[in-house]
Amino acid sequence: MRFSALGTFAVVYLVFLYAPIILLPIFAFNDGTIIAFPLRGFTTDWFTQLATIPALHEATINSLIIAVSVAVLATCLGLFAARAATRYDFPVKAGIMGFIMLPLVLPEVIVAISLLVVLMQLGLDTSIYTIILGHTLLCMPFAIAILQGSFAGLDVSLEEAAVDLGETRAGAFRLVILPLVTPGIIASLLICFIISLDEFIIAFFLSGNEPTLPVYLWGQLRFPARLPVVMALGTILVALSICLLIVADIFRRRGLRRAGQSDAGGFL
Repeated sequence: MRFSALGTFAVVYLVFLYAPIILLPIFAFNDGTIIAFPLRGFTTDWFTQLATIPALHEATINSLIIAVSVAVLATCLGLFAARAATRYDFPVKAGIMGFIMLPLVLPEVIVAISLLVVLMQLGLDTSIYTIILGHTLLCMPFAIAILQGSFAGLDVSLEEAAVDLGETRAGAFRLVILPLVTPGIIASLLICFIISLDEFIIAFFLSGNEPTLPVYLWGQLRFPARLPVVMALGTILVALSICLLIVADIFRRRGLRRAGQSDAGGFL
């Protein structure tokens, strides 16, 4: 009885969570500007219109620049932090790592407002660079969580053997450790890219006159006639996110198998 109730709850929860996403492609291919049933017919015109909106192209380029920059920065910083957390012991280690992981539990609106206040006090203007800063702060805990799993399963004797054979610590890390954690690095890059590409709240507060794609989409919701185009773009973003998540999970599982660890069934 308990398992039946749990299964029912899981099904209801998943339907509640993903039903709105399923509606995206349905209305994206609907030949009508009103987002409501019944559907009028099948069309691909809303997708072709995406190529005729310069503001959309600019917002997409901004989001791609930010997402790629954040993925690289957050993964590099997460690599160093995960390496230190799994390989070395130092004073107040738990407190430092807890402080770094704090953005995972803080409301994004609080983080965004805090960053905006700091920037205003420093006299800095909001721009793409401030969004990169905010997104890196947000994505770094995810990178650390993924990379810690990769580092935790490594055999310390591999690095020690390389050092005994005459290699430096830096060389042993580059030639031995880094190839072993490459699947985790790739998974971290993909996850951080997706999070930055889809993030709205921090970008909304820090974008200034250079909006990202989610901020642009939010602005388009004020115009009912443009909703089908927004639905078409949302369909493309959802499909892209799912594909990247699948690729990231493949690399994550490959890294766990290489390290000899069992799969817990998720990124975190």
